[in-house]
Amino acid sequence: MTVGVGIDFGTTNSVAAIYDGVRVRLVPLEGDDPLMPSATYVDRQLQTLTGQAAIDRYIQDNMGRTVELIPEIISETSQFVEHDDPDNPTAVDTSTQKHYGKPMIDAGLQGRLFRGTKRLLGDPGIRRLMVFDHPFRLVALITPLLLRIRKALEAEVGPVTAAHLGRPVNFEGRDAFRNQTALARLGEAYRYAGIREQHFYPEPVAAAVSYLAANPEVTGEHVLTLDFGGGTLDFCVLRRAGDGFSVLTTHGVALGGDHIDQRLFRVLLFPLLGKGETWRRRGMDRQIETRFPFEDYEDLLVNWAVTYTLNQNRYSTPVRDCIDQGGPGAVKFRRLNELIQRNLSYLVFQAIKDFKARLSYDTEATLDIPEIDVEVRLTRAEFETIIADQLAQVEQALDATLARAGLAPGAIDIVLRTGGSSLIPAVRGILEARFPTQVVDHDPFTSVAAGLAIASWRRLAF
Repeated sequence: MTVGVGIDFGTTNSVAAIYDGVRVRLVPLEGDDPLMPSATYVDRQLQTLTGQAAIDRYIQDNMGRTVELIPEIISETSQFVEHDDPDNPTAVDTSTQKHYGKPMIDAGLQGRLFRGTKRLLGDPGIRRLMVFDHPFRLVALITPLLLRIRKALEAEVGPVTAAHLGRPVNFEGRDAFRNQTALARLGEAYRYAGIREQHFYPEPVAAAVSYLAANPEVTGEHVLTLDFGGGTLDFCVLRRAGDGFSVLTTHGVALGGDHIDQRLFRVLLFPLLGKGETWRRRGMDRQIETRFPFEDYEDLLVNWAVTYTLNQNRYSTPVRDCIDQGGPGAVKFRRLNELIQRNLSYLVFQAIKDFKARLSYDTEATLDIPEIDVEVRLTRAEFETIIADQLAQVEQALDATLARAGLAPGAIDIVLRTGGSSLIPAVRGILEARFPTQVVDHDPFTSVAAGLAIASWRRLAF
């Protein structure tokens, strides 16, 4: 091969890279940006958009739209009807009766957005997703993204039919065969996208490969990598031998930056959107006072791709009632109403991501969302308290990785941290508590794709 090709199809973003034996080049996927959102939008004509265009179209199509779910027809029955009038015989009529299920069809929906599809690949129970009465396999929802990546690569280096492809150590899912299921699906999608020669390679190992290639002067026998991305937390331990290495162990858990973002949304914003408030309304003969059923809104709020479904009368009517009843809670419900009506959940999550990033560099930051009149100031110490149990998961996974490798912390010579969530200072603190002088940072968003391209050029197998 004249160049090595690496593709990092991620939960949140995707990156591609090429390597010519000397230099790694990141391929522009989104304008001049090498990071492309891993998003697919399918409209009613079953045409697809990918990347940022998919997200923009989803927001545009659902802003201010009232969702009205109509009953789905689940069956039809027909029978012949005869008229009991022997003096006036008529042709036999056919009577057809439709049987309806629960309201499930959003008649005004212009398109479906799919993001984070990678997290579903390991679940054998999810075979198809319905898109406008058409059953779409997960493979079909991923293929347009991979095809776009392959075309971007070919614009740089010509025909591409082989590549090293990133994979987490463990895909999400409870089934014992989740990795086998996910790799089979992902491999099929890559084949449809034109990548016929596939070499799946663990993402934390790829990150280590790119670091060692960029820093040939570093010494040390054992290298540990922590790769903390949007969907998963992965580890590996390598043993170096000359210019090569062997993999002692890999380990991965279903914890990522998206989980932390959802936690911040719940803790910081739910109380400002009406959680815990009282709902007062007039009954037949008296005023009824109950706790507002905020739990009905929670999961839809923290999964921004389906937040638009809150714009139904059964959700919006209680919110308007709470606004009309006045009092201090009305301000909170006005925020909730604005978020729902204007489909602002994606914007809110982007603000949370930026806020989280600022706390990686400053000891205090403000979550400022003027669109819903929210301004929350938080210290880094308070942030770490909010995610304390998730940080404990990081510690447990780190200790499990060392145990699998059969090494004490003192035997590790280099500790790499990569992935966007690895920038959280508390994560670095966890590492430095065990490895006081060995921790180094390494290209948090592009190291995996770079390592995959190098592994492709060197024909490294796993």
